[in-house]
Amino acid sequence: MTKPASAAATLVAPGRSLFPDSGDLARNLVEAFLQVRNETERRAAPLSPEDQLIQSMPDASPAKWHRAHTTWFYEQFLLGQHCQGYQSFHPDYAFLFNSYYVSAGPRHARHQRGDLTRPSAEEVTAYRRHVDAAVVKFFQTAGEEALSKLVPLVEVGLNHEQQHQELMLTDILHAFAQNPILPAYDPSWRFPVSTGGDQWITLNEGIHSIGHAGDSFHFDNEKPAHRALVGPVRLARNLVTNAEWLAFMADGGYRTAALWLMDGFATSISEEWQAPGHWRQIDGEWRVMTLAGLRPVDPNAPVCHVSYYEADAFARWSGRHLPTEMEWEVAARAGHLNDAFGIVWQWTRSAYAPYPGYRAVEGALGEYNGKFMVNQFVLRGSSLATPQAHSRITYRNFFYPHHRWQFTGLRLADYAD
Repeated sequence: MTKPASAAATLVAPGRSLFPDSGDLARNLVEAFLQVRNETERRAAPLSPEDQLIQSMPDASPAKWHRAHTTWFYEQFLLGQHCQGYQSFHPDYAFLFNSYYVSAGPRHARHQRGDLTRPSAEEVTAYRRHVDAAVVKFFQTAGEEALSKLVPLVEVGLNHEQQHQELMLTDILHAFAQNPILPAYDPSWRFPVSTGGDQWITLNEGIHSIGHAGDSFHFDNEKPAHRALVGPVRLARNLVTNAEWLAFMADGGYRTAALWLMDGFATSISEEWQAPGHWRQIDGEWRVMTLAGLRPVDPNAPVCHVSYYEADAFARWSGRHLPTEMEWEVAARAGHLNDAFGIVWQWTRSAYAPYPGYRAVEGALGEYNGKFMVNQFVLRGSSLATPQAHSRITYRNFFYPHHRWQFTGLRLADYAD
C-alpha cells in the first residue's frame, strides 16, 4: 500500500495553474485531469473498504462517496452533456452520488451516505476507471476548438475534486477520532512547522481592490473585483497558538458567557466544549487526535479545529477581534502575513455574502456557491489538507459558525492607534 506523503508537502505557490505549460491543449487536459484523479486515489490508498464506508456525522461523507461523487461530476457535466454516445456506467449512480445539484435531478439524502454498503469500494474504483478512460479518450479526440470551450468546465471539475480531497482527510480524521483505538491515517504525518512570535502590522486607511482580477481560474464567488475601504487596522502576522489557547482555557474561557455570542455559548454548552475539536485530556495532559493518531498538544503549533464561535470568544478574551476578509486579503497580498497558506484556514468576521454585482453562472453549476450565501462565515488562506495548486489569495472558503472538524484556526486583529 502506498504511504501518503504529508499533505502540507504537496502545497505549491498560491495561484499556480493546474495546467502544464505546453501548447498542446488535449495533452494539457489529460495530464491535469490524471494528476488530480491520481491524487484522490493516493489519499484513499491507506483506507480499508470499511474505512471508506464510515460517516461519523451528517456534515461528513464517506471516502467512498467522495471518490464516487467527484467521478459523477465529470460523467454528469462533461461526458453526459458533451461526449456524443457516452453511456453512463450505472443507471443508479446519478441518484446515489449527486450532492446538492437540484437541477441535475433527485439525490440520496446527505446524512444517509454512510448507509450505502453497495456499491462496494471496489465497484467505485471500477467506476472511476471507466470514467477516467472515457474522459481521456474524449480529450484526445474532441478537437481543439471544442476543447477550448470546455476548459472552464474542466477547471471547475478539477478544483471541485481538490475540495473533496481535502474533505476526505478532514472527514476520516473525524471518524478515526470517534474510534476508541484511535487509529492513524498516516503514522509518519507531522504537523507543519509554523512561524512564532508576537508581531503586528498596520494597514493604514485606504481604498483597495478586493476579489479576483484576470482570466485565471477562480470560483464565481471570488468575483467581481471591486473596491473597498480598508483600515486603519492592525493584524497579527502570526497565527494564534495552542499555548495561547491553553491560557484562554485556564482562565475559564469556555465558561465565561460574556465572551461569547449567545448562539455560540448555547452551542458550547450543548456540545460540552471544553477545548478545541479532537482534543482530550488524559492523565492531566492535553492530547489531540491527528492524522498520525493521538499526539501531545504542541504549545508552539497553531491552534486547530476551532469554530467561529470559539475564535470570536478567544478574540474577545484577548481584547481584540477577528479580521474582515478584506483586511486579510489586503495584508496577504502585501506579503504581511506569516503562514497564510498551508497550515490552517483562518476565520474572518465577514459573513459569506455576494460581492457587489455578483451573478451566479447559468445552469446547474450556478448552484455551486451562490445558494449557500447565508448564515455562514468566510475563511481565508488554506490548510495542511489543501491539495496542490488549490490556494490563492482571493479564495473564499465558508462554513457555518459551529463547524470545527476542518483544519480551522485564526489570527487576530486590533484597532489601529
